[in-house]
Amino acid sequence: MDAPNRLRLDGAALVENWRALARMSGAAACGAAVKADGYGLGAAEVVARLEQAGCRDFFVATWAEAAALARKDLSISVLHGLRAADLPVAGQLPARPVLNTVAQVQRWRESGAGPCDIMVDTGMNRLGVSPDDIATGLLDGLPVETLMSHLASAEEQDAPINHHQRAALDAIAVRSGARRISLANSAGIALGSDYAFDLTRPGVALYGGVPSAGLAGVIRPVVTIEAEVLQRRAVPTGGRVGYNLTWTAERDSIVAVVNLGYADGYRRAFSGRGLAYVGETAVPVIGRVSMDLTAMDVTGLDVGEGDWIAFDSDLPHASAASGVSQYELLTGLGRRFDRIWV
Repeated sequence: MDAPNRLRLDGAALVENWRALARMSGAAACGAAVKADGYGLGAAEVVARLEQAGCRDFFVATWAEAAALARKDLSISVLHGLRAADLPVAGQLPARPVLNTVAQVQRWRESGAGPCDIMVDTGMNRLGVSPDDIATGLLDGLPVETLMSHLASAEEQDAPINHHQRAALDAIAVRSGARRISLANSAGIALGSDYAFDLTRPGVALYGGVPSAGLAGVIRPVVTIEAEVLQRRAVPTGGRVGYNLTWTAERDSIVAVVNLGYADGYRRAFSGRGLAYVGETAVPVIGRVSMDLTAMDVTGLDVGEGDWIAFDSDLPHASAASGVSQYELLTGLGRRFDRIWV
């Protein structure tokens, strides 16, 4: 059944974003974070396109996400490591755990100690073993494929913590015994070649996000929300629209109501702030975005019931308008959309 709203997904833009990030990564390999179902786009479809373009390293958050993608010819790393409950699944899947704690390292050793990745905390205080743990032999004898850390403030290009984290990772790299070293996320790639090491791990920028000034003008939009018009209605001067009647017509107006709302991931924060397009003409979102419906002022435009309206695909612009992060706008995209790759 055709849905009354859809995501138009630009596969060529996705691939070109990855290629641009790969060029910026220099001699380092460029992987792809495809957690959260490919940041809301559909992980299997994202992997298929990036693999064809040359990407060989993919990162997910959980073993369930790994299971959905599992293939013996893919390099898949599971960022959240290895809980005791994950052991039966981990033993069956062609994926590597990214071990984050001393207990996880011990658990992996006891399970047979196949190839693994290691997260080391270099200052974010989120996930990762400590450099001191590595220095005192925690990883000795372990077949470590990739030693990685995560930048806390990569989008702030002058933040002192960036240099501190890079230096801390560099200092422990040899002692870890790892075959590869990885630090840079999307914004980290823009910090320069010193941050690339052997492998970069872009995420949001693949999907059209621009997390730092260093990526402005480089990254192309990938996702466009489109919704079908349910009703075209006339609202006279002084008429009000939506829950709590927050919008008042300052002239005789034509309003289009579409099949889209916060249950789909079009956030309530776009109320009175969002932007949509009828063809090439920008139209404002008016009144409150509700669970399943959103209204636009389409006065003077030829659009009616059954037509489709596109919403702002510029993630930095949409984020600034709504106050919602680019990451949340992507990963919050709901399951009711048809996802159509073009």
